[in-house]
Amino acid sequence: MTSKSAQKQVRVASRRQQRNKSVRSEIKTGITRAEKLMFTGELEEAQKAVGAAVSYLDKAANKQIIHANNAARRKARLLKKLNQAVALAAIEPEPEPQPEAEAETETKPEDKAKPKPKPRTRAKKAKAE
Repeated sequence: MTSKSAQKQVRVASRRQQRNKSVRSEIKTGITRAEKLMFTGELEEAQKAVGAAVSYLDKAANKQIIHANNAARRKARLLKKLNQAVALAAIEPEPEPQPEAEAETETKPEDKAKPKPKPRTRAKKAKAE
């Protein structure tokens, strides 16, 4: 038989677990949303989503739902990914899509005239000699 205080602690822990679960889910969703936007190249939206995710992490750390170092580590990783995506976008501008009609006419007639030689295998080389 357990004491009344132990039974109460079980009930309290269950309530805290339910409350913390929704906050942790919100954190994971925010981080995932920000990462998806980064990988699709929507950097302006990604910056807003990263800001929201950082806010979720800070709130959870203040309420001691997650450890402060855990929040700091996750924020650092998220911001590092964002900075890499921004740097990559600055280096490589998006190529302009070419209309389909122009893409077909750009093939050179010289390439069509010369057939490419087939690679020879050792067996074919021996027969040729």
